[in-house]
Amino acid sequence: MASRNWIPIRAAQGAHSRQAHADLPEGTYEREVSKEGFFGPASFLHHKHPPTGWVKFEGPLRPRAFDLARLNAAEPSPWAAGKVLFNAAVEIRFWKLASAMPNLARNADGDQLLFVHEGEGELFCDYGRLAYRPGDYLYLPRGTMWGLKPSTPNAILMIQATNSHFGLPDKGLLGGHALFDPAMLETPVMDAAFRAHQDEPGEFTVEIKKQDEVSRVTYPYNPLDAVGWHGDLAPVRLNVTDLRPVMSHRYHLPPSVHSTFVADRFVVCTFTPRPFETDPGALKVPFFHNNDDYDEVLFYHAGDFFSRDHIEAGMMTFHPSGFTHGPHPKALKNMLKQPKPATDEYAVMVDARDPLDVGEAAASVENPGYVDSWKGA
Repeated sequence: MASRNWIPIRAAQGAHSRQAHADLPEGTYEREVSKEGFFGPASFLHHKHPPTGWVKFEGPLRPRAFDLARLNAAEPSPWAAGKVLFNAAVEIRFWKLASAMPNLARNADGDQLLFVHEGEGELFCDYGRLAYRPGDYLYLPRGTMWGLKPSTPNAILMIQATNSHFGLPDKGLLGGHALFDPAMLETPVMDAAFRAHQDEPGEFTVEIKKQDEVSRVTYPYNPLDAVGWHGDLAPVRLNVTDLRPVMSHRYHLPPSVHSTFVADRFVVCTFTPRPFETDPGALKVPFFHNNDDYDEVLFYHAGDFFSRDHIEAGMMTFHPSGFTHGPHPKALKNMLKQPKPATDEYAVMVDARDPLDVGEAAASVENPGYVDSWKGA
């Protein structure tokens, strides 16, 4: 019978630090090799040169970057938005919406998470109305009927938990109110604006996505006609400014500490402004690492992305498992200087347990030179 236990190794060789990510041997660069997305066993190697100092990178495995802001075509339906990255457990699309959706949408393939990158508007759904703005996560349980009415053009990152659902991470010793209090989760309201929307005349079509195919059901009335609801399942809204990140002034924490939502075989994390480490021996930039059990995806929402050079809002990087990655040379140089008191960035990370495929939409806006951006490190 297979065992889930790890081989119990405790060993060390040569010049090494006693504490991970701090007090490195002089002139060395630390690389973490870890299992289970920083939750499992790990080793920390100390190198003479930055582990990303390659001069050539050949073959299908490589770091990739996509400028999703260049996907200019606005689509009236979320299911017409091009796929960016996907596998059997998660699907990521980037959707631009210029005006009110002509039809309602319903995802029968899994829970849906809409991250509002740009624009404002109103979400109308089975449960009522929610206003939204940039930086909002809109969680839609599987099967919810919904539609958006933008007041300004929208750009939305869509994350689907295929045949799964989204939950909150286990916050362990931090307690249930760390990162954000669940009381910050806002549910839709059945207010006057929602009732007015219910009374709009005409036929209403619902576009239902099932097994990645779209079926259409038309009603002679607005099917968002509920007059009330109760229970412990509903859409919610959470803004990135509501998050209070965990930090340590003496130790650079791994990305997993910023987990916001969890699903089967992937996790969604959020990076928000946080103070830099002040201990003189602590790393102040993300450490070089091999997270070989997960593919890592990072969508850059707003701010100054201190660990990446030539990356702007609306871009996405994709680091499939299998090679070392870490900060760009510019970030390493800045680490040696007096750093700013805090980071100034908002970004959404998706860590997928299974290999991700690149969709046609992402391939059309790829920056092929991204793999060379570490040269000189």
